[in-house]
Amino acid sequence: MSSSWLSLFLWSLLVVGPLIYVAIITIANFRKFRRRAKYVNMLPAGQPWNGWFSWFFGLELPGPKEEGLKLMRDRAIRVKEGLATIWFGPLNPSVSLFHSDSIKTILKTSEPKPRGIGGYFMLVPWLGDGLLLTRGPKWARNRRLLTPAFHFDILRPYMQVYNRSVDIFVSKLQGFAERGEFFETTTHASLLTLDVILRCAFSYDNDCQLRGKTHPYVTAVDSLGHAATYRLLHPYLYPDIVFNLSSRGREFKRNCQYVHQVSEEIIDKRKKTLLEEGEKIISQKGRYLDFLDILLTAKDDDGQGLTDQEIRDEVDTFLFAGHDTTASGISWAMYSLASHPEHQTRCQQEIDEILSGRDSQDIEWDDLPQLKYLTMCLKESLRLHTPVPLIERETTKDMTIEGYFIPSGTLIDVHLFILHHNPQVWDSPEEYRPDRFNDENKKDMVHFAFVPFSAGPRNCIGQHFALHEMKTAIAKILSRFTLSPDPEREVKHELTVVMKTENGMYMKATPRVCSSAH
Repeated sequence: MSSSWLSLFLWSLLVVGPLIYVAIITIANFRKFRRRAKYVNMLPAGQPWNGWFSWFFGLELPGPKEEGLKLMRDRAIRVKEGLATIWFGPLNPSVSLFHSDSIKTILKTSEPKPRGIGGYFMLVPWLGDGLLLTRGPKWARNRRLLTPAFHFDILRPYMQVYNRSVDIFVSKLQGFAERGEFFETTTHASLLTLDVILRCAFSYDNDCQLRGKTHPYVTAVDSLGHAATYRLLHPYLYPDIVFNLSSRGREFKRNCQYVHQVSEEIIDKRKKTLLEEGEKIISQKGRYLDFLDILLTAKDDDGQGLTDQEIRDEVDTFLFAGHDTTASGISWAMYSLASHPEHQTRCQQEIDEILSGRDSQDIEWDDLPQLKYLTMCLKESLRLHTPVPLIERETTKDMTIEGYFIPSGTLIDVHLFILHHNPQVWDSPEEYRPDRFNDENKKDMVHFAFVPFSAGPRNCIGQHFALHEMKTAIAKILSRFTLSPDPEREVKHELTVVMKTENGMYMKATPRVCSSAH
C-alpha cells in the first residue's frame, strides 16, 4: 500500500512539478511585464502607430514604405518629448526614440541588442551570435579581438581593392552608356560591394560582378531582409513553429542555409591554405592582414581563440553588414547627386582637381581627406536615406530618458531615419543641403543629431571601411560620368533591415567629354 502511494506521489511530482515551475516563471514574467507596461504607458502616446498595430496581426497598411515613413516623420513633429510608446502585440511594449536628446542617453551606454520578441530574434537564424547581435562579456571580448581588423594600417592597403572593383563597375556603366540604357543602381552597387568585402575581408575573388545580372548571395540577402522585416511586423509569425511552416519561413530557411554555405566555403578555403602553407603567409610581402586572418588567429590573454561556430557567425555578420548597407549608401548617394546636378558638378570639379596630371585615375589614400565637398554630399545623403534606419537596444538596468523612468528589460527602438528627418533637430530636414556638413556648420551641430553608423560603445566597427569604399566608388564614377535619374520611374523608400527602394532606382550614366580621365 505504501509502495502504491509512493509511486502515486512520484508520478504527481513528475506531472505537477513542471506545471508549478511554469506557473512560477509565468507569474514572475507577468509581474515584470506589468511593471514595464505601467511606466511605458506614462510616455507620450505613439499615435498614429497605435492605429497601425493590432494586438495580433501586426503592422497594417501603409506599412514600412514611403507612406509609412511619412507618418512616422509626422509623428516626430507632434511628439515634442522625442520618445513614445509602441506595442508589438499584446505583451511587448517598447519605447521609440527619435530626437538627439533622447537617443544620446541610450547610445552612450553599451546596452545590448534585444534578441527576444520585438527585437532581433528574426535575424538570429541568419547571423547567429556575431558581433551585431551578441551580448554582455562575449560582445566585449569579440569587439576587442576584432577591432584591430579595422585599424588604419589595415584599411590603407584596401584602397587598391576598392579601385580595381570600382573599375569593373565603371566598365559596366560604360556599356550602359554606349547603349543609351538606364541601369538599376542598387543591383549593380550590391555586386560591387559584395566584390569588395569578399576581396578585402576574406581575400576571396569569385568575379561576382561579372557573373550575370545579379548574384545568388545578393538575392538571398535581399530576400532574408524582407522576410525578417515582414515577420517582425506580423506577431502571428513570431512562434517558430508557425513561421517555419509558412512559405516565407521555408524560403527564409533555404536562404539561411545558402548564406551559411558561402561562409563555410570561404572559411574552409582559408583554413586549408593556412594548413598547407602555414600562418607565415599572413606576413608575406604584399599580403595584407584581412578580417578572416584576424578571426582565425585572434587569441585571448589565456590563448583561447574563436570557436568554429563563432568564426562562422562573424563571417555571416560581416558579409551582410559589409556589403548590403554599403550598397545602400552608394546607391542613395548616386541618386542624390543625380537629382541635384549643381552639387554633382561641384563634386566633379573637386575630383578633377585632385586627379589632374596623373597617369593613373585611381583614388589614393591621401586623396580621401581632400574630397571635402564629396564627403559633405555623402553625409547629407546618409542623413536623408539612412542605410540602417532603425536599431534596437534592451535596458539591463533602470534608467531615465528625458525625465521619464524606463525600467530594466524594456525594448528601445532608436529611429535613426526619423531622427535625421526630425524638424526639431534639423532645419528643413527634407531638403538636400550638403552645406550642413561644412566646417562652419559642423561646429554648431547638436551631438548625436547625425549618427548613420550609430554612436557610442556599440557603434559600427566598420564605419571607416564603409566610408572609404563609398568615397572611392563615387569619386571614380563621377570622374567618368554624369549621372541623371530616370524621369519615368519615381524612387520610393522601402524600409527593411537596410533602406531599400520599393521599385528600384534607375539612372543613366553619360560619359564626360572633358573629364580628368581623358
